[in-house]
Parts: sequence; structure tokens; C-alpha cells
Amino acid sequence: MTNTDYQSDTIKDVTPEPLGARRIVVLVSGNGSNLQALIDAQSHDRLGGGEIVAVISNVVDAYGLKRAHEAGIEAVALPHNEYDSREAYDGALIKVIERHEPDLIVLAGFMRILTPRFVQRFLGRMLNIHPSLLPEYQGLNTHARALAAGVTSHGCSVHFVTEELDGGPVVLQAELQVSPDDTVETLQEKVRSREHLIYPIAVQWFLEGRLQFSAEGAKMDGHLLPEYGMRLSHADAAEELDEDLDDELQD
Repeated sequence: MTNTDYQSDTIKDVTPEPLGARRIVVLVSGNGSNLQALIDAQSHDRLGGGEIVAVISNVVDAYGLKRAHEAGIEAVALPHNEYDSREAYDGALIKVIERHEPDLIVLAGFMRILTPRFVQRFLGRMLNIHPSLLPEYQGLNTHARALAAGVTSHGCSVHFVTEELDGGPVVLQAELQVSPDDTVETLQEKVRSREHLIYPIAVQWFLEGRLQFSAEGAKMDGHLLPEYGMRLSHADAAEELDEDLDDELQD
């Protein structure tokens, strides 16, 4: 962690009192690998006592729905192409979500721009993960843009969802050292492994009551976080993922 207020023991050593079973709804559009990371964390009791009660997709054949079904989680297809407008779809989506009475909504590759009505309905209890070190590279094609810019550092960010696309308060980031040999495909693979690492951590913090949304920004244990939230360095993330740093340094 680069923020001096929060050392790496924040991840492993602090065990706050859980607030009881908390309900999570996950939104997906595709493969759902981050959903799987959350399912795996839940199975090992690493979601702060939280339970994924439903997975909803705007794509009928999204593989994320299959992951949910295999895990015994209610899987709901709500195809967006059956609605005349974005507003109509989001209105229907709100109704489906509210039936499950969630404490937290997690966007896990949900490829929809949300309407202000939707965002305001769930403001402060909706998280997203983005494949860049926000505020850099909001939007799509983050890996290609990072390579084109010649950056040496890339990564991913968990943030609260607001009306600004990929612009909500950042909670947690994981950094990646970009190699001269990296391609869009290799960066995507490396960043995704970091997404799977930090997303369950952020969800756990929220469900334990440690992480909150405020008008000033994201707060952790009552302390306002900096613009980039908390950040795992490349070395810290590599250690958590059992990556071979010696091989990377030789490259």
C-alpha cells in the first residue's frame, strides 16, 4: 500500500466484528470471471459474512449466469434489447434488484451505461471494477491506450459508482509494472488476476462496515481516502498472487 495511513496488514490482520449476513446482487454481461472470484471468496468465508443472492445479466447467454447457476445462486436474465429505451430498461432492472433487498450491488463486467435514476437509487452501495489506475483511462480499450502512451505502470481500480462514467470515488487499486514485451493480451491477463485479488477485498470491507461512501469521497474506517484510494504496489500484488518477481526482473 502506498498510502501511509493503511499498511498491507489492512488486508490480512484486521478482523472487525461482522454486521451479520449481508445481501449482494451481482450484475454481469459476459464471462463473469470477477463474479467467480467473489463466489470463491464467499465459499471461503472471505466476503465479510456476505451472501450473493442473485446474479442478473442483460445478456441471455452470458456465461456469468451459468457460473451463478452452478454455484446455486439465483440467475436472472433481463435482456436489454426487449426494452425501448435505456430508461425503461433501468426501471425494470431496479424492480428486479429490489426484490432481492441487497445491501450491495456489484458490477462485474456489466457493459451498460447506467441512467442517473438508477445510480441515484443505489448511490453509496454500488461498486465497480475498472481495468486501469483511475483516473487514468476511463472508458474502454484501457490496455491498448496504456500501451500506446508508453506507460510503465498500469493496473485496476475498485470504485463506487456515480453518474460520472468510471468517475466515482476510488477505493482500492492494484498496480502492475508494464514490460516492454507486454501486449494487450498479456496486460489483460495480468490485470485480470489483480482484479480477482482486490475485488473481494473491497466487497468484504464494505460488508463489514469499514468502507463507506460520503459526499467527500470514499472513507475507510472513518478516514477519507486519497484520490486513488488505497493501492497495492506491483511487488505487494505479485506477492499476494505468488508471481515470480525474479523472472519479471530478468525480463
